[in-house]
Amino acid sequence: MHLLIPHAAPGSDIGRHALSQLQLPHLETLLARWAETDRDSGDETTLSPPHERVLARALGWPATDGLLPWAAREMGTPPAGEAATGWGWITPAHWAVGSDSVTLLPPAAMQLDEAGSRAAFDAMRPLFEGESIHLLWQGADRWAARHHSLAQLPTASLDRVTHRGIDLWLPRAAGQGPARLWRRLQNEVQMLLHNHPLNEAREAQGLLPVNSFWVSASGAWQPADEAAAPQLDQRLTAPALAEDWGAWLQAWQALDAGPIAALADQPGARLTLCGEASAITYTHAKPTLWQRLRPSRRPVAPLLETL
Repeated sequence: MHLLIPHAAPGSDIGRHALSQLQLPHLETLLARWAETDRDSGDETTLSPPHERVLARALGWPATDGLLPWAAREMGTPPAGEAATGWGWITPAHWAVGSDSVTLLPPAAMQLDEAGSRAAFDAMRPLFEGESIHLLWQGADRWAARHHSLAQLPTASLDRVTHRGIDLWLPRAAGQGPARLWRRLQNEVQMLLHNHPLNEAREAQGLLPVNSFWVSASGAWQPADEAAAPQLDQRLTAPALAEDWGAWLQAWQALDAGPIAALADQPGARLTLCGEASAITYTHAKPTLWQRLRPSRRPVAPLLETL
């Protein structure tokens, strides 16, 4: 059993203040008894967040920043001769234009239902097909794209850019590489959707317009050791990205009382806690004499501040 928890630590000053309110007795007991066995140190500007890097390594992939092929993995083993084809997720999006930056709002903020998503898909698909990009509708807030350029196009995870200015995370459009193609396509989609009947109807209903898209999870298919995949618990993600620290604290308490309490006595179990920059893994181990003599709980906040 390997439990992987993204967004276990806050990235903002307000969020760090919330750490002082955390009461996690099961995690504190576990940290005092288990051994640290791995640490993935990084920074907050990587395209792939720590939990994605940990999951990629568990699957046996090289953790190449921005080229972790989650879309290709879900689309399945490709036919012979198509293994090098790239896949990516296309997220219909609202880019909120501010006075000094453009912010990507979370997909849930648009309240995009199936009918609205399919209307946006049908409007945008000819632009993709004009670039020989095969577009597949997968759900209201996620479509799949197949194109050779996606095999080598590093893209930022939605977790990195949601509620943030997009400039740091856009594909780098240097020369005539694949990034230039995708930046141009984003611009063309924005022009297409400006004053589009779909958005006029949405705004009349008080809904946010669909005015662009985000591409993520890019890369070519790679074989994966699925049996080694950790159990990913993402209940902290939405409140952390929205900086709803009250909801984040409640989600942490539920995690502590549920999955972490259940994990504590499983021999060989592992727990990986991920922040914005780094991840740390603890493994169940028989307590040493020193561990039996020291306090039975280890404070959580100082550890999470290092992530």
